[in-house]
Amino acid sequence: MLRKLGYLVIALGLSVPTWCAQRSASISGYVRSADGVPQMGAVVEVLGSAMQTFRVFSDENGFYSATGLVPGIYSVKVSAPSFLPSLRERINAKAGAALLLNLTLSTIFDAVQFAPRRPNTDDGDWDWVLRSTSNRPILRVLPDGSPVMVAKADASGSQLKGTLSFLAGAPSQGFGSVSDMNTGFSVEKSLFSSGTLKFNGDVGYNTGVPNAVMRTSYKHKMPNGSTPEVAFTMRRLSAPDIGQHNAQLQSLALTTSDDIALGDILELKFGSELQTIQFMGRVTAIRPFGSVAAHLSPDTVVEYRYATSRPDSRAEKGFESAPADLSEADPRMSIAGYSPALEKAHHQEIALSHREGGTSMQMALYSDRVSNPALTGVGEFASLNGNVLPDVYSGTFTYQGRELSAQGVRFVLEQKLNSDVTATVDYSYGGTLDLDGDNTQVGAVRDSMVTRNRHMVATKFSGTTPGTKTHWIASYGWTSGRSVTRVDMFNSSAGQADPFLDLFFRQPLPGTSSLPGHMDVVVEVRNLLAQGYVPLMGQDGHTVYLVQSARAVRGGVAFSF
Repeated sequence: MLRKLGYLVIALGLSVPTWCAQRSASISGYVRSADGVPQMGAVVEVLGSAMQTFRVFSDENGFYSATGLVPGIYSVKVSAPSFLPSLRERINAKAGAALLLNLTLSTIFDAVQFAPRRPNTDDGDWDWVLRSTSNRPILRVLPDGSPVMVAKADASGSQLKGTLSFLAGAPSQGFGSVSDMNTGFSVEKSLFSSGTLKFNGDVGYNTGVPNAVMRTSYKHKMPNGSTPEVAFTMRRLSAPDIGQHNAQLQSLALTTSDDIALGDILELKFGSELQTIQFMGRVTAIRPFGSVAAHLSPDTVVEYRYATSRPDSRAEKGFESAPADLSEADPRMSIAGYSPALEKAHHQEIALSHREGGTSMQMALYSDRVSNPALTGVGEFASLNGNVLPDVYSGTFTYQGRELSAQGVRFVLEQKLNSDVTATVDYSYGGTLDLDGDNTQVGAVRDSMVTRNRHMVATKFSGTTPGTKTHWIASYGWTSGRSVTRVDMFNSSAGQADPFLDLFFRQPLPGTSSLPGHMDVVVEVRNLLAQGYVPLMGQDGHTVYLVQSARAVRGGVAFSF
């Protein structure tokens, strides 16, 4: 009996190490610049003992994954054009472990002096990074002569980032843009090396009480790759002029979200937002959202997405927070007979995306159902109207439309023309809201609305001019017929573009190299040609308009430190 027990112990002693050795480890994470911009195509090398080297590349989101690693101690080196290579040492990959290791690429300015960086994207109008000498990266030269940035594991834990922007609007001769000013700000602090606390907002002021939007969020990166986030948003808008029913419009929103990667194939993103508005009563809504993406190959993804809010296109232009008005952000609210209502939407789509070299393609089928759609209009009313919610800051008003039920298709083609210019073409076909006739009275707009299918073709060019460092975006969206809502209004793909002719520029000013930072000029123009205005006849004889996008001109001076 003892002999058999001894044989069993010996067998277990031989099999357990073998079983542990068969349980491979993995290292994955995101590659970003010091400004937090994801870096696509970065080379990530996992260096082990016995000359074991694994080489992988980051995708368009900056994500990399090295799997099938033998348990042991590794060093991870990442390199990309225009950056110094970065090195993380003594990474202990145990059997069966899935390590999350985010990597940061820095320039030579980060290594030798406190000098302003030149970010390659528009990540804020006033940007500074505060670091003490104890947490700055170390510049080291490897035996092969190549320099690398050796980052400390806790370097991100004491990083503080902030942005501050000043913008002003100009009148557009009655086409819906009034003179206004606003200030946006954002402060971001890394906590416990894997969490991020962020506080941002926007304050608009013209006449009367300022409008304000404040948002606080906390995001934490879990060891399994999950990234839960919770955010609290508060809005306080000035009282619209609707006579005896004047009231301050206040809203609160609590948002929770998470994203989880299941292996190398499935990626889940989900969350919800609880919105409540206090305005002539209280209105509350719960808005869930989520997506499931299946990575069939490194270059092919099938995704299902469900959304209840319109996407935000401001991030592409570097705006950190929602504007301090009702023109571009949720909650989208309207009134009918002095009764407030929130726009309620249900968007579903199935998309197939594929990348071939510098070309990315997407085909999608979608279905939309929108109740109480908040339509944008411009113009002034000489008398009070219980069906119109004016916005004194954006110079527009909101009108409640009829329910929209639409299905459609989308094709997107994105081509990297060179290292500085990207071109995108987007074709969409689907239902929109239109008016059944001309010279419609304002009081009869809702009853005269019909759903009509329209074609929309949008082209967009974006890039950075090498010599002047000008960051620019130019887009034009053409619709095949009259409509008061956009075709495929929940489009969040790379081809998403506002209707009609839009321009955006951010130009660094020359001659400011002697300053501790640099100065930029920011200019944004929407619907430059004032297209798509649908006239309505008001009860007082004045003509007002419904429009997909009101013409607006905004600009400001940005200081970066």
